[in-house]
Amino acid sequence: METSTKEDLEIKKVDCDASEIEYVSYGGEHHLPLIMNLVDQELSEPYSIFTYRYFVYLWPHLSFLAFHKGKCVSTVVCKMGDHRNVSKRIHCHVGCDKALGKGIATELGTRSIKVMMESGCEEVTLESEVTNKGALALYGRLGFIRAKRLFHYYLNGIIIFLYANHPMNLITNDTHTSLQFL
Repeated sequence: METSTKEDLEIKKVDCDASEIEYVSYGGEHHLPLIMNLVDQELSEPYSIFTYRYFVYLWPHLSFLAFHKGKCVSTVVCKMGDHRNVSKRIHCHVGCDKALGKGIATELGTRSIKVMMESGCEEVTLESEVTNKGALALYGRLGFIRAKRLFHYYLNGIIIFLYANHPMNLITNDTHTSLQFL
């Protein structure tokens, strides 16, 4: 689990029980290829290794990985920073393999949000292309609401939704008391 091999980097369908999943915080450079492989599968415009290092070196406490029998099956990578009048805002990237319906991505998102709350986060934002049905469902389950629809945001021209919510609402799934959005 602690080192990456070619077998670790292969994305396969995982048939597992939720109790078989081990969740760990980002532990260093040896986790980076695992994170990159999973997140690159979700992005239409993959990042360079330097972008990943920017995320995990500055905010390692906001990155988590999920392992099944020693293989990384899902990850979440986040950054925190100032935006407009909101003193702390989070931007997340979730990478998940074919372990759909096991609650792994939901658990990773919940863990990240809890750390964000402890760090004083006031708003959490995510973005997803309209064609990424898995991400749209996940963000809805976590209590996010669509704040903006952005056209031609990426070079591929696909429309994206920007999701946002207050972290307390995400933990309690209370979207009725969420912050006002543009």
